[in-house]
Amino acid sequence: MNYSIILYILGCVLKFESGFLLLPAFVGFLYGETEAFSFIFTAAICFILGYFLSRKKPASKNLFIKEGFVTVASSWVLISLLGAIPFVLTGDIPNYVDALFETISGFTTTGSSILSDVEALSKTGLFWRSFTHWVGGMGVLVFIMAILPLMGGSTMNLMKAESTGPAISKLVPHVKDTAKILYGLYIGLTITEIFILRAFHMPFFDALTITFGTVGTGGFGVLNSSLGSYSPLIQYTVTCFLILSGINYTAYFYMLSFRFKEAFRIEEVRWYLFIIALSTGVITFNIRSMYPTWEESFRHASHQVATIITTAGFSTTNFDLWPELSKCILVILMFIGACSGSTAGGMKISRVVMLAKTVKKELSLIIHPREVRKIRIDGHVVEHQTLRNTNVFFVVYFIILLSSTLLLSIDNYDFTTNFTATVATLNNIGPGLAMVGPAQNFSIYSTFSKFILMFNMLAGRLELFPLVIMMLPSTWKRK
Repeated sequence: MNYSIILYILGCVLKFESGFLLLPAFVGFLYGETEAFSFIFTAAICFILGYFLSRKKPASKNLFIKEGFVTVASSWVLISLLGAIPFVLTGDIPNYVDALFETISGFTTTGSSILSDVEALSKTGLFWRSFTHWVGGMGVLVFIMAILPLMGGSTMNLMKAESTGPAISKLVPHVKDTAKILYGLYIGLTITEIFILRAFHMPFFDALTITFGTVGTGGFGVLNSSLGSYSPLIQYTVTCFLILSGINYTAYFYMLSFRFKEAFRIEEVRWYLFIIALSTGVITFNIRSMYPTWEESFRHASHQVATIITTAGFSTTNFDLWPELSKCILVILMFIGACSGSTAGGMKISRVVMLAKTVKKELSLIIHPREVRKIRIDGHVVEHQTLRNTNVFFVVYFIILLSSTLLLSIDNYDFTTNFTATVATLNNIGPGLAMVGPAQNFSIYSTFSKFILMFNMLAGRLELFPLVIMMLPSTWKRK
């Protein structure tokens, strides 16, 4: 294990976090809030720690896959531990465990909350809470790679550990240029949504924070009603940008490169849009009797489908009151998630498609034992290693899912609450059902259970392996 390179990158991450913390401090000064000083104090701590960790460049710049996974997992834990401090210092969230829960939920773009009254927070705290979504959406290390060269070509191992999906490929030959393209697209979507929301008369602060939660597919709102109090036009706008944010960013790169044929050949995107259309249609008919018009039924159905499949967690209505069929569809969408290479969580459609094709192949081999059949995605043969990683992912995923549900049952809440709480955090969704539904929060759980849920949020955002690998003793042995 090359500890020197890990500590050096952690130092860079902390220095960037200190810069991120200055933004809510600036917002605090604009609104005349003294909470801004708590963010400046925390930013100073981050910068000092980052300076001492990164002042000495490592002798060996080798960053293998093991170091990449450990670095990414450690970075996310570290920025969460320090990012929670301002909430405690300002008094917005006095309990550190609760503040840590909220911060991890923010950075991992989960959107689960322990707060019963969001509007009681300061503007400074609300901004930081939502801004963590934007930072975590594309990934803090991807952001750093877009600016700093770090360790050259070996940084691909960092991108593999932090990016979503079963297989990560470079859009262009250099990793740094790939990171720049990804963040360019990310910033482009962000600015576009802010302008549209402002055009529909949404207050600028709300437009900024809601956009952070939309493009980052996080789901933290600034009102207790989430998006329920905004106009239908604003709700439709957020729904559209949620769907756009759940699309594989490779498709946008192809379209900007005028390679439209390649963009439309992405099988995962086609399935993603089909699932959204089908689910929205079924739910619209299923909830029609609950709303006065077809338009309102469609608006709520389309928004909840979009926010659940992209694992954002916004809500325009209390979907926990919907018929069982609609709730069942939403729970299924929680598992599926959106596209790989997006900011969304969940299993990812590409993995589900690969699993379905693997099952089809194995069933065919039973009938035709000598048949030679390759699994293809977008016309390309899927490598054996990718299939193996996908199979292992599903095994680890369900082990964590079942174990977490079992451990949460110690608090003695009903199965629906515990199961959907686990699903909501492991898939970075936000709300679940029953006692953790869209009109409720996660404050009911004990400290022990909150740590279980925090682990799930981190594991889900990092696609399980980086966090699980950190728990193996062999990982920490020196070569």
